[in-house]
Amino acid sequence: MDAVDRILQQWATARPDLDTSAMGPVGRLSRVSHHFTRQMGETFARNGLNAAGFDVLATLRRSPPPHALSPGELMSSMMITSGTMTNRIDQLAKAGFVTRRTDTQDARRAVVGLTDKGRDLIDVALADHVETQSSLLVALSEKEIAQLNAALSKLLKAAEPR
Repeated sequence: MDAVDRILQQWATARPDLDTSAMGPVGRLSRVSHHFTRQMGETFARNGLNAAGFDVLATLRRSPPPHALSPGELMSSMMITSGTMTNRIDQLAKAGFVTRRTDTQDARRAVVGLTDKGRDLIDVALADHVETQSSLLVALSEKEIAQLNAALSKLLKAAEPR
């Protein structure tokens, strides 16, 4: 029995007229997400990053060489506001992990690119992050991981705007 089972039992007593069956998976997803976020945050911190900085550097690193994108492209990839994006870029630039320059083909457009220091950092942080993510799923078999991935993909597709 886990914490969510105890909550469901309490609701069954307090409000037996309600079908609380959806509370189980939703509550568990929420709690698991909280634990995963905390543990991944610890991994980012060991590498001198937070989740936001990691996200920007990882987005740039997985883009084709020269690992540079416009702030708008970064924003759409991360679904954040322009003010938030500007702050993230400013912090990473101040630390020497990214540069901001004018696009050589369109002077009205800025381009954010990884520095060598930023690339080196994200390569180490990413390897650490992948190891952390694997450890978070250690309780599941490969088959269970594939089933969970498929079910979560189905939920995500239904939840995200088209």
